[in-house]
Amino acid sequence: MLGVEGLALTDCDRARLADPRVGGVILFARNFESSAQLRALTSEIRALRPVLLVAVDHEGGRVQRFRTGEFSAIPPMRSLGERFELEPPAASDAAFAHGATIARELRAHGVDFSFTPVLDLDYAASAVIGDRAFHADPIVVADLASALVRGLASAGCAAVGKHFPGHGFVAADSHVDTPVDARTLDDILRADVVPFAALIQEGLPAIMPAHVVYPAVDARPAGFSRIWIGDILRGRLGFDGLIFSDDLEMAGAHSAGDVVARADAAIDAGCDVVLLCNDFAAMDDLLARFAPPPQPHLARRMERMKGR
Repeated sequence: MLGVEGLALTDCDRARLADPRVGGVILFARNFESSAQLRALTSEIRALRPVLLVAVDHEGGRVQRFRTGEFSAIPPMRSLGERFELEPPAASDAAFAHGATIARELRAHGVDFSFTPVLDLDYAASAVIGDRAFHADPIVVADLASALVRGLASAGCAAVGKHFPGHGFVAADSHVDTPVDARTLDDILRADVVPFAALIQEGLPAIMPAHVVYPAVDARPAGFSRIWIGDILRGRLGFDGLIFSDDLEMAGAHSAGDVVARADAAIDAGCDVVLLCNDFAAMDDLLARFAPPPQPHLARRMERMKGR
């Protein structure tokens, strides 16, 4: 899944997206000027290859790529957690409503889904997560995230839970560093993994692992770890949905080597789709040299992400 350069497809964008190894496009604020322009862009992508998924990070609060035109302002998810403290049913209803709004507005502009919800716990440690997290209590996070996912589904969007198994405990930002979370596996399973496990039981269609190292479990970041993805996420938790890597351009991914080595490491660990978001030279390098292995379940898992 690749980013595209601007408000309309360039010839270079078209060449990249025509490659059969490319399964989708992730959009950013640079790709949005107006509702009419966004519809034209997504129509252009569909006309080029109708099978491509079109996605965006559109969580609310700080992470909302489209903010004008026909798009509503979505509050940060922490506001729902704060409301839950006073009136839990009303907070859950609001989470459903926010999910439905996100989905309705994205689908009206030709976008299939958002990379949401954030399932990380709010330990008041991670600035990059911060108010993107619903709450510190994993049961509250599971409740509110479940409601948001149901709201998304009600208006035709799938959901992506992130950042497995949890990014909230560490202060370092994986965009610019390699965070290390020294807790034991039992500690992480008892807390951070609880919302993921709950939503998997409810049929969550996709998950994104964190570029965080948990050395008590594996020396590799979770997104490159067969233990986290194969043994724990697929095995212990029984997840059979789509797994997206986080952006391979982030500093937390660089330990695996160059861009092709990072993609190989993610696929080898069990990711289905790798993301490159902003570095167009790296995208060209990846497409020149990357040879992914056969992935027999990929088409079925990706089909669940198409907008309805």
